[in-house]
Amino acid sequence: MAQQPKQERAIQTRKEILRAAAVVFDASGFAGASINRILAEAGVTAGALYFHFKSKEDLARAVMTAQPDSILPWLTSDGLQRLVDITLVWAHQLQTDVVLRAGVRLTSEQGSFGVRDVTPYQDWSRLMADCLRAASEKGELQAGIEPTELAEFVVEACTGMQTYSAVASEARADLVDRVVRMWRLLMPGIAVPTVIARTEVNPARAQTAVLVAASSAASSAAAVA
Repeated sequence: MAQQPKQERAIQTRKEILRAAAVVFDASGFAGASINRILAEAGVTAGALYFHFKSKEDLARAVMTAQPDSILPWLTSDGLQRLVDITLVWAHQLQTDVVLRAGVRLTSEQGSFGVRDVTPYQDWSRLMADCLRAASEKGELQAGIEPTELAEFVVEACTGMQTYSAVASEARADLVDRVVRMWRLLMPGIAVPTVIARTEVNPARAQTAVLVAASSAASSAAAVA
């Protein structure tokens, strides 16, 4: 029993270090970030940091692969609607979630610090392919749609959209609208007409999902306390 609080503290410390690293990476990129700045942001010792992460590169990889954690907890839908919701919440969270934003930046810049890790892209592709396989089993997709191929295309499209949006608008303010447009163009070619009619491609879904999930988490925490 005595081990549990210690384990919980270790988990919490790791989260705090990861978030502090994200703050610094988001602001300065990998090259501009230093371990000292991350330590100051996290308020921990070097020993605590190196207990969880071997190096700055290890920290960067952890931030890159943490991206889905900023999206998936907010989702309750399934099938094609879940895939749409992933992209809507992703676009919304990129404006507000520093871990996601840093992960996206590092993934795009990784070549500059000697890393070529396709894992973050592959993780998104697998998650999206799972949604599309569920959609296919429910009869939501047109004949001939291959889930893995379409999932990779959506990842590629989103990667390009966020890069374009980061330049074209302040803080990616137009990214949600770009996601809506993507689905407006894609839907007729991938989904059966009845599913197009009932699938919501609405920016408000992202805000509602985050608010509802956050409220539920706060209620649960209060009940435990």
